[in-house]
Amino acid sequence: MNIYVSNLGFNVQDEDLKDFFAPYGEITSAKIIMDRETGKSRGFGFVEMPNDAEAKKAIAELDQAMVEGRAIKVVEARPKEDKPARKNFSPRNDRGGGGYNKNRW
Repeated sequence: MNIYVSNLGFNVQDEDLKDFFAPYGEITSAKIIMDRETGKSRGFGFVEMPNDAEAKKAIAELDQAMVEGRAIKVVEARPKEDKPARKNFSPRNDRGGGGYNKNRW
């Protein structure tokens, strides 16, 4: 089961995240998400636990737990949604629209 953890302090590292969940069972992975440009933590991460029962217990007990003075939010991660392709609204690519003398004879 994938678990989403948010409101983490910016000093929390992957190993720290793994340590928070270790008492609840086996951890496949623990990853803090970093900003691509600055290389700093974005304040959230993901933990993967193979045993659903252990994962649910960890979620129940760690949600709202205080970590570095912050109440963390721990929930089951939702699958990443595919975003629809964004339409280009550039005037050059927009074949519609009104305009004077649109219907010529």
